[in-house]
Amino acid sequence: MWKATVFVFLLLNMDMQVNGADKTRRSAARKSGPEEKAKTEEAEASDTIFANDTASSSSSSSSYLGNLLVVPMDGSHWVGMKAIAQEMGRRGHRVTVVIPEVSMQMGPGKYYDTVIHPVLYDRAYIDSVTSVHKDMMQKSAQSFIQKIKTRFAVTQKITDLIYRTAESLLFNDSLISHLAQQGFDAVLTDPMVPTGSLIARKLGIPTINLLRGMPFFLDMRSAGCPCPPSYVPRFFTGYSDKMSFKERVVNTLVALLEPLLSRLLYWRFDQMAYQFLGEEVCVAEVLSDSAIWLLRIDLILEFPRPLMPNMVLVGGINCNVRNPLPEDLESWVSGEFGFVVFTLGTMVSDLPEEKTSIFLEAFRQIPQKVIWRYTGQVPDNVPENVKMMGWVPQNDLLAHPGARAFITHAGSHGIFEGLCHAVPMVMMPMRADQHDNAERLANKGAGVVVDIFSITTESLLQGLNEVLHDVRYKEDVQKLSALHKDRPVEPLDLSVYWTEYVMRHKGAKHLKPAGIDLNWIQYFCLDVIALLASVVLLFGILIVKCMKLCFRKLSRKRKRD
Repeated sequence: MWKATVFVFLLLNMDMQVNGADKTRRSAARKSGPEEKAKTEEAEASDTIFANDTASSSSSSSSYLGNLLVVPMDGSHWVGMKAIAQEMGRRGHRVTVVIPEVSMQMGPGKYYDTVIHPVLYDRAYIDSVTSVHKDMMQKSAQSFIQKIKTRFAVTQKITDLIYRTAESLLFNDSLISHLAQQGFDAVLTDPMVPTGSLIARKLGIPTINLLRGMPFFLDMRSAGCPCPPSYVPRFFTGYSDKMSFKERVVNTLVALLEPLLSRLLYWRFDQMAYQFLGEEVCVAEVLSDSAIWLLRIDLILEFPRPLMPNMVLVGGINCNVRNPLPEDLESWVSGEFGFVVFTLGTMVSDLPEEKTSIFLEAFRQIPQKVIWRYTGQVPDNVPENVKMMGWVPQNDLLAHPGARAFITHAGSHGIFEGLCHAVPMVMMPMRADQHDNAERLANKGAGVVVDIFSITTESLLQGLNEVLHDVRYKEDVQKLSALHKDRPVEPLDLSVYWTEYVMRHKGAKHLKPAGIDLNWIQYFCLDVIALLASVVLLFGILIVKCMKLCFRKLSRKRKRD
């Protein structure tokens, strides 16, 4: 319960959106340095993927070619968004992606144009924000109260960046005016940071949302989707869909608090919405205008629950977009014992020295080779079986037959890649939905969970040896993988189809439920219940009155007799 309450102050260290203001140009100048080089390599590899991998995606579903605006989030959120933008551009649509001049991962692509806007911070500031997880690990021995204070300070730093970049884009009149003149048919965005949704409302064009989920089920409420607390567990409660009475009480209390907590979380965006749109409107109301919700989930990892007609499941959107490994990497991973892939997501590519030594000591004791995405200072005592790289082709490595295990932070993209390629996982969740993802996968036998904040060489070795040598993990993840991949349409093709659908028809209003426009009294039919109760009560009173009158007449008659 306390996790849900504290959440509003933590903001879950969510990945940062990148938005800003003022001038536009077609491509960004790439700065030198190891991180920028790794980022450029990743962009080039992704472009090559889309240029070569045409077998997994068909041509445009019609002769219609539209004009799509993409307002993405940075970090891992960019992976799925870029996949759609690239594929839409490859099919002949005009795609324009709005990105800031300073970002963690976003950049130009072969099949889309970029509108670059300036921001009021530099690369050093971005680096200071992305290093917050390293700072948290260095302070992992703090007391509970100290940890809360540290997380609050970290969250403040991230949210300040988010709000500053959003304001610099939304209140840049020349840039918004430029976008308004382009004649876009739709906006593709991630509503976690609702900048793209606000721009879509301003321009009067429909919105396609690509997301894993929003805090406090704001996405579900905005879409008018029922979320009964009796069997739909809330995030961070750790409950399943089969709850005891006590758990249902807690789950219901959390559900009742969700509207208030989401307003507290997005209150600054509510203010931005008023200033930007010039109307009294909150974020939830803006999101309720969305035409299609592309949910990066799969029911093999989620509990069955109601979904609306305009909600489409596209979990694993990036799994089948891959290339063969480079020759040097292919020769290195080849071997009798296979290899382990180790990445902790976009935000964590460097660890404190003591944590790094723990991992290196554990890797020294296993026969498998280890490929580790690591951008920090490489230690001198790296074992021969460990290869540290600033950027790794994670999906390509997991698709390799030699992949034996995947050490991951349990982010949504990573777990789907591990699941798609049936690689058992050692999961080290740190924030946001990662804890839920890890627990659900572990409960289904796809891997084990290790606490990265209190990790030791022994605990890491124990987890690794379990997934490497216990055949149950490989068998269970293969079963889940078979279920996940048994589908009529690939997630990327499905995402592109619905994006084109919205662009062709200028929205999808016929898929939106009328419940969005009802207040809570109308939604739960409390007025109808009150009316029916009043009628029943009135009839009850009349019946009682009539019976009393009859008894009186009968008693009088008996007295006369």
